Amino acid sequence: MAKIQMKTPLVEMDGDEMTRILWAMIKEKLILPYVDLKTEYYDLGLPERERTKDQVTIDAANANKKYGVAVKCATITPNRQRVEEYNLSEMWKSPNGTIRAILDGTVFRAPILIDSVKPQVRSWKKPITIARHAYGDVYKATEYRVPAEGKAELLFTAKDGTVMRETIYDFECAGVLQGQYNKDSSIVSFAHSCFKFALETKQDLWFSTKDTISKQYDQTFKLIFEEIYEKEYKAEFEKLGITYFYTLIDDAVARVIRSEGGFIWACKNYDGDVMSDMVSTAFGSLAMMTSVLVSPDGKFEYEAAHGTVTRHYYRYLKGEETSTNPMATIFAWTGALRKRGELDDLPDLMAFANRLEAACIKTLNDGIMTKDLVGLVEDGTPVTAVNSAAFMDAIAERI
Repeated sequence: MAKIQMKTPLVEMDGDEMTRILWAMIKEKLILPYVDLKTEYYDLGLPERERTKDQVTIDAANANKKYGVAVKCATITPNRQRVEEYNLSEMWKSPNGTIRAILDGTVFRAPILIDSVKPQVRSWKKPITIARHAYGDVYKATEYRVPAEGKAELLFTAKDGTVMRETIYDFECAGVLQGQYNKDSSIVSFAHSCFKFALETKQDLWFSTKDTISKQYDQTFKLIFEEIYEKEYKAEFEKLGITYFYTLIDDAVARVIRSEGGFIWACKNYDGDVMSDMVSTAFGSLAMMTSVLVSPDGKFEYEAAHGTVTRHYYRYLKGEETSTNPMATIFAWTGALRKRGELDDLPDLMAFANRLEAACIKTLNDGIMTKDLVGLVEDGTPVTAVNSAAFMDAIAERI
C-alpha cells in the first residue's frame, strides 16, 4: 500500500519518561506504516533541555510559528527533586509556558468520549472544551510574607513619571501580600483565539470571570471580549447559529453542571487550570483529555493534557509491564495530522486521522482498554485489560 504523502513538515516535540516511550510506539505501530511522515524534530526531553540550556524549547516554539502545526509529547517541569535526579544546572521553566508565551496562545482542552464510560455528571452528553488564558495572573504574581504591622501599598510609576498609589491594607499583624497583573495585548489575543476556535468548531462560547468583585481587573477581560465580539465576530456567529455570552464564574459553574455539554468555556488562567481538571475527572480520566494551543494568528500545537506518567516509567525501567493509556497522545498526533492536511489541502491525510481516531474509539467500545479505564466502565460491557503495546496492536488491527 502506498503511504499517504505530506507536503509540509509537522514540528515534532519529543518529551519525557513514559510518554516518550509511548510516543515512539505510536509512530511505529500507528502512523509510519500508513503515512510518509515528515517532521522537524526537537527533543524537549529534560537531558536535552539541560544540554542546550533550554534553547531547544525556544527553537521548537519558533519552528511552530514557521510551519504552523506542531505535535508535542508530555514534558517534565522540574522541581527540586528533579534538579537532583537529573543533575540540572537550574530549575528549567515549563516548556509549555515557554511555548505559550512565544505563540501568545490559548489552551483548549476537551475530553474523548466513549460509550462504556459515562460522565459523572449525568446530564453531560457532549464534550465540554475548556479555553484557558495561559498568561499572567497568579502564575506571574509577586508575593511575600508581611513580617509585622505596617501599610501595604500598590504603586505604579508611568514612563512620564506620573505616580498612582493606593493603600491595599494597613496590617495590624503579620500576613501575606501578593501583586498580580495581566495586559490588554494578551487578553486581546485570548479573545481572538476563543472566537476563532468557536467558529472553527461551530460551538457556542461561554466566558466567565468575577467582575462584580474585581471591578477593574476582571471587568477589563469582560469589556475587551465584548468589544471584540461586537466589532469582529458577531455577524459570523449569528450566520453559523452559534452564541457568545458572558456570565459570572459562579453562575457558569451552575450552568455547566446542568448543561448537556457541547460548548467552549473560556476562563482566566487559574479558573481554567482548575476547571479543566474538574471537567476531565468528571468525564472519566485525564488520560482521555486532549489539548491544543491556538495562537491568534492561526498556529496550532497539539498535545495530551496529562503529564509524563512517572510512576509507570519507573516500573518500565525495572522491566515491568505497564498499562499506560496512550489515547490523549494518539489524539495529539491525529489532531496535528488533520490540521496539517487541512492547511495543505490533503484530504487523504485528514481521512487517515479520522480513521485512526475511529479505530481507537472502536477498540475501547469493544472492551479492550488499559487498566485506568477498566474501573470506570458501568454499562456491563465485557472488558479486557491489556498493556500499552497490546492496546496499540488492537488499534492497528482496526485501522
